[in-house]
Amino acid sequence: MYRLLVVDDEPMIREVIREYAEFNDYEVDEAADGMEAVSKCRESDYDILVMDIMMPRLDGFSACKEIKKTKDIPVIMLSARSEEYDKLFGFELGIDDYVTKPFSPKELMARINAVVTRHNAQAQTQGPTDEIAFGGLKINIPARTVEVDGVKVEMTPKEYDLLFYLVENKNLALSRDTLLQDIWGYDFFGEDRTIDTHIKNLRNNLGPYRDHIVTVRGVGYKFEE
Repeated sequence: MYRLLVVDDEPMIREVIREYAEFNDYEVDEAADGMEAVSKCRESDYDILVMDIMMPRLDGFSACKEIKKTKDIPVIMLSARSEEYDKLFGFELGIDDYVTKPFSPKELMARINAVVTRHNAQAQTQGPTDEIAFGGLKINIPARTVEVDGVKVEMTPKEYDLLFYLVENKNLALSRDTLLQDIWGYDFFGEDRTIDTHIKNLRNNLGPYRDHIVTVRGVGYKFEE
């Protein structure tokens, strides 16, 4: 049975999500704000979080950032705002999906199931391979670590996922649609900018090895040895 933490300051929304999730055989826990969510994630393990953005004490973005410092838990953000900036900022933090209020509980459950399934599949396919080195750039996919000239680089979960996917498919030109579908698993408005933003952040993190990530004009990107 999967464990879901619902984080929202509106009791009615928590109750609706709980009802549908329990009907789908999820064990559900609740938090009324970001501070409570961070505390619960420190004490317990969850398979997925559904978290509102605008909450008292600690907003959803800040709570997500704090939680992901120690645990790789997939996150679906809820928001009454549909601005592209909010979506892009969320994906830069490593969230897995973004749902705008008001939402369909059935659609939300479909997204929850899709994210959990994809996250588990990625975890199971990560085999015990050796560290991959490109000069002073060292990448360990099972350990989810990256080093640049001996210095460990800290990135968001989605930045790690994107880099590892590019490396696993090195020298292959990958379209933005392919990257979005295989890493995020769905389409959303503004997808090109999301991929481009993550690529920009990756290149900055790789420093002197940024040129390994090559732009393929009219297609997308590839990791070139």
